Amino acid sequence: QVQLVESGGGLVQAGGSLRLSCAASGILFSLNGMGWYRQAPGKERELVATISRGGSTYYGDSVKGRFTISRDNAKNTLYLQMNSLKPEDTAMYYCASAGGLYWGQGTQVTVSS
Repeated sequence: QVQLVESGGGLVQAGGSLRLSCAASGILFSLNGMGWYRQAPGKERELVATISRGGSTYYGDSVKGRFTISRDNAKNTLYLQMNSLKPEDTAMYYCASAGGLYWGQGTQVTVSS
């Protein structure tokens, strides 16, 4: 059974930082591209960042230069370092395997102004 479990969300002031983690099990993590997505109330789901199994990264325009996606294949864990957070970053953040085959339950990030 595949499980993706996010953690690290919370409430932070604008300009602050958070680091999200996504622990994977039941999946050959090192062989899968992974990604972070987010969805704010009343808005469509948005791609935040992806990382290939080889480590190549891609970022959505709204987070470029502020967020960093990384992975630790030895720990089967995906990370998202979020710096210079803005109120518009407030959303539920989800990790997912490439192609959206598997999804986590999400972790809430709230940025206060």
